[in-house]
Amino acid sequence: MDIKDILDNIYPLSPEALGKLQSIAEERRYPKCHMLIRAGRIEDYVYFIKTGIARAFSEMREQNVTFWFGQEGDAMVSMRSYVDGKPGYENIELLEDCELYQINAAGLQALFQQDICIANWGRKFAEKEIIKTENRLIKLQIGSASERYKELIQENPTLLQRVPLGYIASYLGISAVSLSRIRAEKG
Repeated sequence: MDIKDILDNIYPLSPEALGKLQSIAEERRYPKCHMLIRAGRIEDYVYFIKTGIARAFSEMREQNVTFWFGQEGDAMVSMRSYVDGKPGYENIELLEDCELYQINAAGLQALFQQDICIANWGRKFAEKEIIKTENRLIKLQIGSASERYKELIQENPTLLQRVPLGYIASYLGISAVSLSRIRAEKG
């Protein structure tokens, strides 16, 4: 996915503002299994996925709990670092070789001060990330594991081909055995 399309999907930008944001975006390639963001560190960059897929997870009681999958067009950011300049709680691991757009957070903050259109883009970016988090929390509280699985597959039909089933089970808040049972029932 092109950086222009990714940025405009967040909030439409004037050609001038778009050019300013594009000028601070750098393309990067990282291999499968690369840990892009690590918990306990202040992250200096915001990333957008051009190609590939990633997962965010936290380490809890000696196990990894997956709480997010990102693919083409999605942002990868430690919101705590982005908003408060404090160490984040999440780890983000690349599940495929990835091409990313990387934007320095300090450079982005400087553009927010210079251009109201870019500041509005940044506000919409944060708002959309908050809504995604809110939706995820609600989905975890409502409905059965089977219903959450069905919805996940409807929203992301290629996820099963791209992500190990153990990560999907963790994301759904169930064991791998329960996921196998649900998949068998769905046939």
